[in-house]
Amino acid sequence: MSDLKITGLTKSFDKLEVIPPLDLYVPDGSFTVLVGPSGCGKSTLLRMIAGLEEPSSGQLELNGKDITQAEPSEREIAMVFQSYALYPHMSVERNIEFGLKLARVDVAERKRRISEAARMLQLEQLLERKPAALSGGQRQRVAIGRAIVRDPKVFLFDEPLSNLDAALRAKMRVELAELHARLGTTMIYVTHDQTEAMTLADQIVIMNKGKIEQMGSPIEAYDRPATRFVAEFLGAPRMNVSEQAKAKSSGAFALGLRPEDISIVERQSENTWQGRVRFLERLGAETIIYTDTDGFGDLVVRAKSDVQISPNELVHILPDLSKAHRFGADGKRIEH
Repeated sequence: MSDLKITGLTKSFDKLEVIPPLDLYVPDGSFTVLVGPSGCGKSTLLRMIAGLEEPSSGQLELNGKDITQAEPSEREIAMVFQSYALYPHMSVERNIEFGLKLARVDVAERKRRISEAARMLQLEQLLERKPAALSGGQRQRVAIGRAIVRDPKVFLFDEPLSNLDAALRAKMRVELAELHARLGTTMIYVTHDQTEAMTLADQIVIMNKGKIEQMGSPIEAYDRPATRFVAEFLGAPRMNVSEQAKAKSSGAFALGLRPEDISIVERQSENTWQGRVRFLERLGAETIIYTDTDGFGDLVVRAKSDVQISPNELVHILPDLSKAHRFGADGKRIEH
């Protein structure tokens, strides 16, 4: 069992409250992703879990054991940082081994763990190289290997892919998912990248101003956002949200439509809006159309790649209102 229970955890810097009382449960073996915009408190929360930041109040329990005041080295938690934090004068093997030497693990056991981690991360041919001779992805693997050999109960990842280019980030996402499947160890991952959050998480925790806006499976958060913030944060392009005078009569304050739930049609009907095309993004597999409509305001539509329209053209837009999302004045979801 490697579950983590957080109860009433807070963090303040002088009089500034960064994280108000927060409760979170991370199940054993889960891949939990903390996601949100910059400054939402996700990295501060991760550092408190690691023991690198002291909570102002609250409790952290790992496997039922209170670790709130425990030293980082006593928590059986390993952290992978954004900056890799490798020793430039040491080889890959020495970098991976360093923490084991400090823990006085015997030589035979050190070699066994390093060999296993190198095999798992495809570093076997790189063990004698220095970090300067490695690519960004290889350096990140070394940092992960250094965490793996400690055999922790929980892995913490603080935006580990943000320094990589887009293609390498996509490759590393797959490798991290496969690594989690092989190890089965509890992992907590911080990112501001919603693609990483949606693809890696089995439990997603969406944060805003230190608070948890929604927690659950990624597809649940996407299909049934609990708040307007979650609705607009998840999705690329983001959800279209407009404050609607007609909606207010039914208790709703704002109406939301995902770009994929809107179509460009040839004929006008009582269910269509008229819009003018402002801009097109032709992305190969799809086309993103930015419009200005008479029924909604600015509206983004996701269409097929071969759609035949041009900027400034008047078009007929058909929303699928059965898939619309409604939010109250407090920003919370209103069920249909």
